[in-house]
Parts: sequence; structure tokens; C-alpha cells
Amino acid sequence: MTEASPTRSALPLAHIKVLDLTAHRAGPTAVRQLADWGAHVIKIEPPADGDVDPMGGRRHGFDFQNLHRNKRSMTLNLKSAEGKAIFMALAKDADVIVENYRSDVKLRLGVDYDSVAKVNPRIIYGSISGFGQSGPDATRPGVDQIAQGMGGLMSITGLPGQGPVRVGIPIADLTSGLLLAQGIMLALYERERSGKGQWVHTSLIEAQIFMLDFQAARWLMKGEVPGQAGNDHPTSIPTGVFPTSDGHINIAASGDNMFKRCCEALGAPELLTDPDYATGAKRSANRKVLNERFAARTLTNTSAHWIAALNKAGVPCGPINTIDKTFAEPQVQHLGIARKMHNEKIGDLKVVGQPINMSRFPQPEALDPTPELGQHTAEVLTGLGYGDADIKAMKTKGVI
Repeated sequence: MTEASPTRSALPLAHIKVLDLTAHRAGPTAVRQLADWGAHVIKIEPPADGDVDPMGGRRHGFDFQNLHRNKRSMTLNLKSAEGKAIFMALAKDADVIVENYRSDVKLRLGVDYDSVAKVNPRIIYGSISGFGQSGPDATRPGVDQIAQGMGGLMSITGLPGQGPVRVGIPIADLTSGLLLAQGIMLALYERERSGKGQWVHTSLIEAQIFMLDFQAARWLMKGEVPGQAGNDHPTSIPTGVFPTSDGHINIAASGDNMFKRCCEALGAPELLTDPDYATGAKRSANRKVLNERFAARTLTNTSAHWIAALNKAGVPCGPINTIDKTFAEPQVQHLGIARKMHNEKIGDLKVVGQPINMSRFPQPEALDPTPELGQHTAEVLTGLGYGDADIKAMKTKGVI
């Protein structure tokens, strides 16, 4: 694998070599965490039409470009004996392999952890599947929305009585990818001590249940089955969406002190002496009427007015932005999470950067572009000792 640019060579994972077998979203999310922090990533893709990604979108579309930056790409037919041999040669020198096939596919291909560990005992092998690597549902295909439903999230999302609602982002895909990246880095850290690799895996369903957090704990510890609470926080009251004269805002005023400051900032001191709202338990029991009384006050002025007044009083409050307004926020622009990237075929782009900030390792100003399909195949094979004639023959046979 070639050396990284001087900027990338300073990043924390610049010494790590990764083979990326992932597609769709969960696996690529995990690899993106490694690639963005400097890992040398080879994205291994089957020989195919280079214009369409496995999710049915366009390779030059916003989704693929955002997911697969900072990588190199080679094509390789893992179903062929020669392709598998090339993969094992690459695996011998790799630190990490990441895949998100159904749990049985890697075994059929012969590129599973046990097979790779025979040629590289130090390998960290990361896997994401829909429902886990073993058990009655292990071989079922799984996608984000299925995990949202099976994992309980859709039952608590949306307005009361509305019926199940999916979250507006692929949250099971994204969180499983982030958790796998964390697991891979834990395994790399442990390898420094033991010298041994290991298999690290998670699933969409496990990640989704993990993200239920306190709602899952309500059931496990108290036997309560949470329902839909809409825009109201399930347990911290009053926290929710309130109308203003020109839109809506979020207010979070749970706890006695915060409730007091909020009522004063809203010009509604009478709520503080009303016995129906004297304690958190009473505010919860009388949530509907309390929200109505809050709304009567917030309707009397603009969103900007209340955001300024409540923030001055130390009460968490903010606008409800569309995505364009989110990126127009001065604070968001200051944080610089929209990162530059230049693709020779489609020009200058901006993609979503990292939310992690490290004082000694700032993120590069610009990200390396998402590669074209097989853009680095010849380069990678040359690094393994193959000549031009070998590479041409492999292309003819459909190996690459």
C-alpha cells in the first residue's frame, strides 16, 4: 500500500492498513471512521458497472461520495480462486478487515476470520450483520428499517396513537457502524499488549437496542413498556416543541430550578405558585395543561425572541431547523463540520466531516476524494509483484 500524503500521515491511524469488503451503509460507516483518521484503506469491490453503487444509487451521488472518501478502490472477484488468493496475500499484510455480509456469506467465500487468521494471526476482523453472527435469525437479511421496528424504536417514535414511525435517519446502520469502529480500535489497542488479533462483531439489532438506552432500562428494571410521546420528552417535563408567533422552538425545562427560570423568562410567574406544577411528579401528571399554558406564552412572540430570552436565563432552547438552516447556523459554520472534497469528475464538493476534535490531530482541511471503481487495482497488484501481463490476463478472466 502506498504512503499517505503528508497531511494524512500525521493522523492517529496512519500506521493501520484496512481491507474494506463493505457495502450499503453500516459497514462503510465503520470504515469511514478509520479512513478519516488516516488508515490506509483499500476498498475491494466486485467487477461491475462502476456507475451504480450496491444501494442502487449513483457512484457520483451524494450518498456514495460521503461514505467512501479517503480510500483507494480495487476490483476483485472473491468467488474465483485467483481472486481469493490475491485477497489472502493482501490480508497477510493488513491490520484490519471489515465486512457486512449476511453472516454466512463470508464462510461460503472462504474469507471469514478463521480462514484469514491462518495467514495473519494479528488480524482484527470486523463484522456487521442484521441480527448477529449466530442464533435463529443469524442468516436473515437485515436492513435499517427492519432493525428499527424489531428493535422497538418505531414503537416509541411519533405522536401518541399515530402508529409506528421510523426515525428520519438510518440510525441502526449508523450506530452499528460507529460501534464496530470503536470495537476495532479497542481490539487494535489490546493487540499492542497481547500481539494477537481477534474477531469483533456487532449487528443492527444489537446497536438499535443499545440506543434505546433509558427506554430499554425502563422495561428491564421497572417492567414499564414505553409508548409514543411525540415531541414531549418521555420523562423530563416540560421538555418539548412549543409554537411561537412565527414558527416553533424546542424548550427543555425539566427540574425545579430550570422550571423556575423558564417560567420567569416566559413572563409566567403564576405557574410557579400553581400547586399542580409544584413538583416534577405533578408536572408530569399535568403535562397536557402545562404544555398548553407554556404554548399560550410562547405564541405571543417570535422564535428569535424566546431563544434569546431563554438562553439568557440559562434554559436550553433552540430553533427547529430544516437542513439548509442547520448548515447556515453561525455555530455550525464555526465548527466546520462541512468539509471540502474535490473529485476530478464532478468537481468541488462538501461532505459531512468528523464530529471528533483532537487538539494535536486536527482534521485535514480537505478530504481525499471517493475513488472510481477499480481506480487503484493495477497499483495494488503491482505492489504484490504482479506485472502488466498478469494484470491484463486477470482482467480478461474476470478476476479483476
